[in-house]
Amino acid sequence: MEQPVIALVGRPNVGKSTLFNRLTRTRDALVADFPGLTRDRQYGVGRVGPLPYVVVDTGGLGEPDDVTYHHMQRQAIRALDEADAILFLVDARVGVTPGDETLTAELRQRGKRVWLVMNKVDGVDPDLAAADFHGLGLDAPWPIAAVHGRGVTRLMTAVLEDLTGGSVDPQALMPDPDAESGMTDETVSDHSTPRSIEVAIIGRPNVGKSTLVNRLIGEERVLVYDMPGTTRDAIRVPFERDGQAFTLVDTAGVRRRSRVRESIEKFSVVKTLQAIEAAQVVIMVLDARQEISEQDAHLIGHVIESGRGLVLAVNKWDGLAPDARERIRRELDVKLGFLDFARPRFISALHGTGVGRLLEEVAHVYRAARRELPTSALNRVLEEAVEAHQPPIVRGRRIKLRYAHQGGQNPPTIVVHGNQTGELPGAYRRYLVNRFRRAFGLQGTPIRLELRTGENPFAGRRNKLTPRQQRKRERMIQRRKGRS
Repeated sequence: MEQPVIALVGRPNVGKSTLFNRLTRTRDALVADFPGLTRDRQYGVGRVGPLPYVVVDTGGLGEPDDVTYHHMQRQAIRALDEADAILFLVDARVGVTPGDETLTAELRQRGKRVWLVMNKVDGVDPDLAAADFHGLGLDAPWPIAAVHGRGVTRLMTAVLEDLTGGSVDPQALMPDPDAESGMTDETVSDHSTPRSIEVAIIGRPNVGKSTLVNRLIGEERVLVYDMPGTTRDAIRVPFERDGQAFTLVDTAGVRRRSRVRESIEKFSVVKTLQAIEAAQVVIMVLDARQEISEQDAHLIGHVIESGRGLVLAVNKWDGLAPDARERIRRELDVKLGFLDFARPRFISALHGTGVGRLLEEVAHVYRAARRELPTSALNRVLEEAVEAHQPPIVRGRRIKLRYAHQGGQNPPTIVVHGNQTGELPGAYRRYLVNRFRRAFGLQGTPIRLELRTGENPFAGRRNKLTPRQQRKRERMIQRRKGRS
């Protein structure tokens, strides 16, 4: 049976993202005491309850106090059209507002089952709070406290029973061992999802990340607006192309730390960095109409330090004058010269030019990052590299590199054993990395080189002289004394 889709809607700051995180048992949705934080619709796999389902978080509706409100409204309406059931969240502490009444009228027109969910009932008399919401003309409100999980499982059991025609057995519910104190009715079902390539799309604000996501999946999935900072959360978008599953993660634009003042933007930056850590491949989007900044280089450096595969997408390439194209190519060579393992892709997310090749590059980088490297082949490449260019001599002794083996994947880690390896210069390390990269076709992924020196079994031990060696030593001492 196809998984039902359950959409969360409501005014800003009523707890939709908190409930989304509770239902999915994740922290995918950014949560803060700040209205209008969520703008795009966010999908997740529901894990609270006895059956699998898809839950959709949406931006706040009913109160058009944001310049992006109408764009957010389109996003929410798409979620409502996809949904099998709608959870309409209201704030028990605030009571009915004009925004709730406006949204109720909108939901009536959808012709779908609407569950009125009264959130934030902790510290409030639920019966007294519920009396205020009967005037909306919907069914009796379900009291919950999303932040603590109270009432959430009972709600989801009722919703799933309604969607499946009463086929859910309430006796199948089991207590959640990970529930916080006070969460007396949580149930978590481990509904596994198919393996997909996790792709984080990063860059400065307004370089076209959200436009690129929409172009890749072929629909307006995330909000696009000509205003830096439109995307605040890390939005996960699963889809499939040519039999390969992908999960695109649209992230908030990262600016220089000195320009990040709002606490919300600080949270957004943290979510972006977390998305990089969780990804297998990162698409770094640059704006061809702007200079490559230190912030771009810093962000790419963070990707390399995290060991993630990298695809470089130079956006807004269409219509660019030849001299401007030459300028950006020179900047790539000069300012990102350290990025010799990632090929730049010149695209236009708005018009689709070059976008089709990006996912092919992502799949190639993913395979390279997870490739198994045979020990025999690694040692053959190491031997050829040393024969072509010997390591330097340190303190009268040449550094010896004896053998190599693979130490890990994603990123590929190659362990080289020898003596005095700690003295190996950085230039020679890069030389070895480049030899391994060319030999195994590891394009698009950083390579970590670990150098290990074997312990000297005679370290700290003095050789015991034979009688002959002892006599010879004494004669040499006598000669020195005679000369002095």
